Amino acid sequence: MAKIKAAVIFGGTSREHDLSTATAAEIIKNIPADKYEVICIGITKKGRWLYFPGDPDDIASGAWETDPDCTSAIISPDPLHRGIITIENGETSVKRIDVVFPVLQGKRGADGTLQGLLDMSGIPYVGCGVLSSASCMDKSHTHMIMDDYSIATADWMLITQRELNRLEEKCREAADTLGFPVIVKPANTGSSLCTTVADNIEQLNTAVKIAFSNDNKVVVEKFIKGRKLEAAVYGYESPSVSCIGEIVSTAKPYDPNNFSARSGDDLVIPANIDADTEKLVKDTAVLAYKALGCKGMARVDMFLTDDGKLLLNKIGNAPGMRKNSVFPKLMQHMGMELPELIDMLLELAIENADRSY
Repeated sequence: MAKIKAAVIFGGTSREHDLSTATAAEIIKNIPADKYEVICIGITKKGRWLYFPGDPDDIASGAWETDPDCTSAIISPDPLHRGIITIENGETSVKRIDVVFPVLQGKRGADGTLQGLLDMSGIPYVGCGVLSSASCMDKSHTHMIMDDYSIATADWMLITQRELNRLEEKCREAADTLGFPVIVKPANTGSSLCTTVADNIEQLNTAVKIAFSNDNKVVVEKFIKGRKLEAAVYGYESPSVSCIGEIVSTAKPYDPNNFSARSGDDLVIPANIDADTEKLVKDTAVLAYKALGCKGMARVDMFLTDDGKLLLNKIGNAPGMRKNSVFPKLMQHMGMELPELIDMLLELAIENADRSY
């Protein structure tokens, strides 16, 4: 029986490039070799696409870019090709692909741009589609959709680039509306990059300027003090949810913006919550997943405050997939090791390729 040709796309031009390559190396090592033929496609920090036939350890180290066997490669938007076109010494060839596992983080990767190209190509892929990826990435859109579905989030306010000439006025408005402390975030990033806590108006002005260095929209949120709960949601028409975990750090100060690849190091499974709270967290996670049109998988982060309020914090449409990342650790607790998880996600992508959401 012929192996399934699975392409892993990694790297990219966003600031999360190194996180993407580290994740890709681990995914490639854990894809069941008896079932899949892996095709590695890397995107350099400058945006060059390369077919890489070498060792996955070189992907994690960054050495893959200078491998002499790399060749220029692009995903063809023509569904007739249904694969990648490689270019070497002026000669082109087509490599057919059955399914893609995108491992890009941040802008021009997890924000719907790559997903749009894959939709045009007709190649099935793991994870959310164009609209849901964009909505998960853009925190202002996530807030607006959650508001429409009556899913509680932190009080928030949006500042756009066209309002920069009234920055001090907008910051005073945010301070009056939300109080201090506040969290200031670029609307579109795949991690906590350029995210700052502000305790006064001077810090708020500085934090907004820092956030604008990474995006043209900035979200200011009321700081939420509470327990940080995690859920892994996966599936398509009838999504399932994992047991609930909690980020608990005893080695360092609590960081509500800890979304790094190693955030699973601080994950306690199961979270010490009662049955009613667990049900509420699971139901809210699935509702948010459906509201944003997610498919394949997503990591849902929530806060549980001291007075029992549950607030959605973030939906990660491209969750970390290293063994020590939150999503795989939650799935592992349910008895699914990383190779089995990757296999399931690839199979689901193929089975549901023709579904619309």
